[in-house]
Formats: sequence, C-alpha cells, structure tokens
Amino acid sequence: MAQRAGHADLPLHAGRVPPWLASRMARLGRVIAEAIVYHYGRDELLGRLAHPFWFQSLGAVMGMDWHSSGITTSTLGALKRGLGPIAHELGVYVCGGRGRHSRRTPEELVRVAEYTGHDAAPLVRASRLVAKVDSAAVQDGFELYLHGFVVTSEGRWVVVQQGMRAERHLARRYHWKSEGLRNFVDDPHSAIEGASQGTIVNLADARAARNRAFQLELCLGGPDRVLAALRQLRPAPVPVQATLPHLVMPAHHDVRESDVLMRRLRGTLAAASDRGPTDFPELLLVPGVGARTVEALAHVAEVVHGAPCRFSDPARFSMAHGGKDGHPFPVPLRVYDQTLRVLKDAVCQARLGNDDRLCALRELDRQARELEQSATQPEFSDYLEREQWASSSLGGRSVCHDTEASTPDQHRRRA
Repeated sequence: MAQRAGHADLPLHAGRVPPWLASRMARLGRVIAEAIVYHYGRDELLGRLAHPFWFQSLGAVMGMDWHSSGITTSTLGALKRGLGPIAHELGVYVCGGRGRHSRRTPEELVRVAEYTGHDAAPLVRASRLVAKVDSAAVQDGFELYLHGFVVTSEGRWVVVQQGMRAERHLARRYHWKSEGLRNFVDDPHSAIEGASQGTIVNLADARAARNRAFQLELCLGGPDRVLAALRQLRPAPVPVQATLPHLVMPAHHDVRESDVLMRRLRGTLAAASDRGPTDFPELLLVPGVGARTVEALAHVAEVVHGAPCRFSDPARFSMAHGGKDGHPFPVPLRVYDQTLRVLKDAVCQARLGNDDRLCALRELDRQARELEQSATQPEFSDYLEREQWASSSLGGRSVCHDTEASTPDQHRRRA
C-alpha cells in the first residue's frame, strides 16, 4: 500500500543546469545512492527520497540553488542519468521526469516490470492515480509539470512530482511512497512541499470520504440529479491536511545565518579539521584529499547516514559544494571532483569486500555529531568570507560567471 509522505513550497525559478554541473550531479547522485543501498538497502533509499527535507538537502549538496524549485527537476534528472547504467545491478529504476518525459512513465514502467518479473499494471495504475490525486482530487492551484517514479526490483516505489503556480511564482512538490498507503484517497501523501495557499479543495483528505461517496452517488444517478446538485450552494471545502512534513523555502537567493543551524555546521567543520587527519587515514591516503575535501565529504556523509531530523536546515548542505547561482559561494570544482573520486573509489572498494573507506565516511558523520556539542567556531560571516576568498583557487564556477577560475599553485593543496 502507498502513502503520501509530505510536501514542500519552493520559489519558482527559471534557468538551466549547465553541462559542467549536470554531469557532476549525475555522478554524485549515483555514488550517494550506491552508498545508501550498500549500508541500508533499497527501501532506505526510497524512504529518503520520500522525505522532502532530505530530498532538498540532496539537491543542495549536489551544488544546486539551495532553495529553489529547480532542485526537484535537476535532482531527479541527475539520479535518472546516474543510475540508468547500473539500474539492473543496483535494483533501482528512475522513470518519468519533466513535461514529455513524465508522459513516458507508463512505458518505462512496463520495461522495468518485464525485466524484474513484476506485473506492470499495478505500477502504471499507481503512477496515473498519483498524478490524478495531485491534479484533480487536491485542487490547490498548482498545475503539475513533473512526475518522477522511482521503483525497486522488489516492486516498491516512491513518486516525486511538482506543480507550479505561475502567478505567485511558487512551486509545490509532492512526495508519495508505496509503503504504508492504505488507498489513494484517504490521506495518501508522505510529504508535500509548499506554503499554505489558504483553504483549498482536498478530496484526498480522509475527512472528505462522505463528499466522495456523494459525488459517486450523483454520477450514478444520472445528469438530472447532477444538475440539481450544482444549483445548490457548494459546501465548504475541506481544509488541507496539515500534519505531513512541510518544507517552506524562502525567496532570497543568498544563504543567511538564520537559514543554517550553526551548531551542526560547526560540528561538521570541526570533524573535518580536528579529527580528520588522525581518525580517517584510509580516507586521507587518497591522493589530493585535503582539509576542504574532507569538509565536503562530511556533508555528504550526513546525507548518506543522517537521521531525518537532521535535515531541517537544507541550506547547510550547500556548504559542501556551493551553488550554481553563486550562493553561498561558487561551486568549487576541484573540491567537487575530489569528492566524486573519493566516493567512487570507496564504493568500488566496498563491492570488492573492502569497505574501510566507506565506513570511514560513516565515522566522519558520527564524529561531526559528537563535536556539535563543543565546537564554537567559525562565525558564519567568517566562514563565507573564507570560502569566497578561496573560490578562485578551488576552481569556483557559477552560471553568473560561467568560466572556470584560474587556480594559483600556492592554493592547490587546500582542496
């Protein structure tokens, strides 16, 4: 059975993901997914994708604009490209996408079912029903334009879809998961991302059961009865369910101290600088890995290992690899590429039975949580100033200045 998992409201942003970032996002998404499946299994990956705060944090750690609607499209696209070549091996398939790609979801699910031996009909029906619920049963003013369906070889699935409300420059993301869903119209969502738009029509609320039954009775009674009912005053709409995880992202582009839980950020930085050189020799033996790369790896390690409660401030994860719009700082390509190399090597070693490096990442996350209680530095403004100053030496790049910065020899070792 399936369940709607929560929702998120996001500023609606136009723009594109440049090729230099898109290719890296696909590779990083792949190794993060592989690491989660290796440590915790495919169901855990589905559970994370169904959580709006974790999903936003994943997009931020990939280098996307930390708060915008574009995270949904770009993150799903990156996972689809990255996992495509290893889908049969990993047992995780990403179908659908934006616009015309969403309309291809049924045929993609048929191909997945043929390979895995599952009946395609329930999967296709689930895909269509989920889209119908969020476009017709829940009338909140957001028009769907993206539908992503992630299914495992066991037949369990997660749906992430997004709608836009152009006149208010807002997007809303809806999260569903097959686990725990009793039916598609009684409080089915696992998450919806978006700010309250006031009273809406929500026929997917369990409290609307009588309303749905009456509508069905009207339809079976013929057109005369329907017309008679329409002449009467419409009943007050059922208020939207407010108990799901609900992420609301601000309109401002810059990352502010108020957007970040500093205690956690300082713990991550302390783990990288104070404990990394002594506690993670297997990690640090990788050529070229220095303090800044370990900082990025600490953020990625939390995305892989962190509990859901730790993703209440998605902006913090943009500190790993910056953002393509230059906030909180341009994407440090040298750090990004080192992160990819370390993670890819760790996953490959784990496949061969040597998981020391992959376990070192888990230990890095544990140390960060421990150090949160004592770390007091740096100040947020000092940290951002440091990253901005070092941007050129780390290959900083953004869509605002879409050229790779030169890298002085004296700063290369910092990455």
